[in-house]
Amino acid sequence: MPALNRLPGFQRSPPGREWALFRRLPVILVLGTALPMAVALVLWWAAPGQPSAAEERDLLLLTYRLIGLVVLHWTLVLTVAIGCVIVWLMKGPAYVADAYPLPGAEQTVARR
Repeated sequence: MPALNRLPGFQRSPPGREWALFRRLPVILVLGTALPMAVALVLWWAAPGQPSAAEERDLLLLTYRLIGLVVLHWTLVLTVAIGCVIVWLMKGPAYVADAYPLPGAEQTVARR
């Protein structure tokens, strides 16, 4: 006996923008990761051979900020992907659970 039964007469919703966005997410993830990392590599490559302590601190601080930007981008892409999956699941077929008799439910109905 299956745990859930499909709701009779339910029509699935057509796919919408969530699929278009979900298909673009890998490209968005790669570009959002590659661009800040490329900037960090260019900055490290263009740095002078013997930078002063202040220049080295500024370069390291900018690198940490770019790494933070990449991590933020990853979390945003993951959040959008979870949202797309939720919308996809909500547009799927409707299910109805089997009735579960509550203990004492007959007594409260009889009192009314």
